[in-house]
Amino acid sequence: MRIHLSSVFVDDQEKALRFYTDVLGFVKKNEVPIGEHRWLTVVSPEDPDGTELLLEPDVHPAVKPYTTALVEDGIPAAAFAVDDVHAEFERLRGHGVRFTQEPLEIGPITTAVLDDTCGNLIQIVHTA
Repeated sequence: MRIHLSSVFVDDQEKALRFYTDVLGFVKKNEVPIGEHRWLTVVSPEDPDGTELLLEPDVHPAVKPYTTALVEDGIPAAAFAVDDVHAEFERLRGHGVRFTQEPLEIGPITTAVLDDTCGNLIQIVHTA
């Protein structure tokens, strides 16, 4: 068994697609119209057949209270591995990305947390 798909709830699929591809560097894998929304997934260009991230519309009534509580408490909705958190922090900050936590070293792990502009906090992490 392996993880095939995970999702983040987003308040605007088009804005999310631009952020996750143009800023974070993922590539679009699937885009299938489903009513007024889309089955819209992105993947890492380093692993195009790997785990897909679904940019899921936040239309269910339970989503807004859930995502709002996570953001207010500073809890990331997802974590993405990077080779160097400090370098990625500088690259993303250069693109205007807002971070809620600058790089923090916790033993052999370094993390930072960013705002994805679509209703989520996302953690980037690497292990030394």
